[in-house]
Amino acid sequence: MLDQLNLGFDGSAMSPIALFLQADWVVKSVMIGLLVASIYVWVVIIGHGRSVGQLMKASDRFERDFWRADNIDKFYENAGRSDLPSAKVLAAGISEWRRSTGGKSIDRDGTRERLGIAMNAAVAAEVDRLADRIGILATIGAVAPFVGLFGTVWGIMVSLSGFQDGAFSIGTVAPQLAEALFATAIGLFAAIPAVIAYNSFAQRLNRLESRLARFGDGLHATFSRELEAE
Repeated sequence: MLDQLNLGFDGSAMSPIALFLQADWVVKSVMIGLLVASIYVWVVIIGHGRSVGQLMKASDRFERDFWRADNIDKFYENAGRSDLPSAKVLAAGISEWRRSTGGKSIDRDGTRERLGIAMNAAVAAEVDRLADRIGILATIGAVAPFVGLFGTVWGIMVSLSGFQDGAFSIGTVAPQLAEALFATAIGLFAAIPAVIAYNSFAQRLNRLESRLARFGDGLHATFSRELEAE
């Protein structure tokens, strides 16, 4: 019997484009903002995901080549000045080593402490630099559903305010309610991939931070052995 009911509205009016065009200007503004946010999310996902993957592979090669090198100073001059996180940690260690051991007397305990501080600071700085771009994903993931809900509530208020004369039916109100609910759908469309991507990137950054910390610990042990030989 349901297929015999005439609800009084055209199904073509329920298409996404029609829902956008027929929406109130406030709801349209919400939809446009959420669509821009969704596009930005995918730009970050594709761009940052690719760059982090390439960065981790390059760091793996850098660390492997470093531990195979016979001369740290020579390796640093040839390959240690790149923008790789591992190279920045190495540069911090080399720089602190040269400053601490360049004088006539060497404070071994102080040198070890300063080396650890310098390399830990380099690790933290590199992780913060890589985390800057994914912070917006967390913001979009948290805010977008509420922005979409605002558009929905506003659209429902506008829809219901137009039926004060009592001429209310499913056929007349359904398209306008659909326009309002479409804002929430767009908000979820922006928020869901943002949350998933943020969690994924956060895990990868945690692994990278642990890896850099292990590399820094290895460097610290190497410098400590050099101090003992002084």
